[in-house]
Amino acid sequence: MSQQATRTAATVRLRITEIFASVQGESSRVGLPTVFVRLTGCPLRCTWCDTAYAFTGGHTRALDDILAEVASHGLRHVCVTGGEPLAQKGCLALLEALCDAGHEVSLETSGALDIAGVDRRVSRIMDLKAPGSGEVDKNRYENLAKLTAHDELKIVLANTGDYDWAREQIARHRLDQRCNVLLSPVAGELDPAELAEWIVRDRLPVRFQLQLHKVLWNDARGR
Repeated sequence: MSQQATRTAATVRLRITEIFASVQGESSRVGLPTVFVRLTGCPLRCTWCDTAYAFTGGHTRALDDILAEVASHGLRHVCVTGGEPLAQKGCLALLEALCDAGHEVSLETSGALDIAGVDRRVSRIMDLKAPGSGEVDKNRYENLAKLTAHDELKIVLANTGDYDWAREQIARHRLDQRCNVLLSPVAGELDPAELAEWIVRDRLPVRFQLQLHKVLWNDARGR
């Protein structure tokens, strides 16, 4: 680690809700053993949010302390999530430090904040909020042009209207030509089989996904 990196690790502090090892439940990395670093705080209030416990609370920790706990799990893959991780200024330093430590790093972000400053080694798993989320007006559409094949775009759908909206966005912005596009049903609101049928019917160039952690542990914290 360079002297500058050492100084950064000693001075940057972030508010952390939890750090735990589990299997990745979403994205093309689904099923991979992964360390999750969940940052506290989020400026959005999606109607279907399943991590509202991360809106407040948490503990302020030094970057080097966070890195040490991540390393103690002995896993290559690390996912920085929230809340909305980019709402904390120290998130960019955390992502860079995790990459420098040799981890394969992904970032789960709402798409409401600028992703340009994220280290290029990080895979950005970015949401595009559909109308059913209640936060469609928070989408930062400028981010779409910044996505690359190293990133992924996730759209969570609550109903037929959300699906039609997503299909329009995919076509208008040629999203499938930028990166993998993932469509997920809101648990308990949209029948997964119905969404899968729509995707096949329309030959939509996307990946259907279910949240594996919900199937295995029904949203239990730390899993």
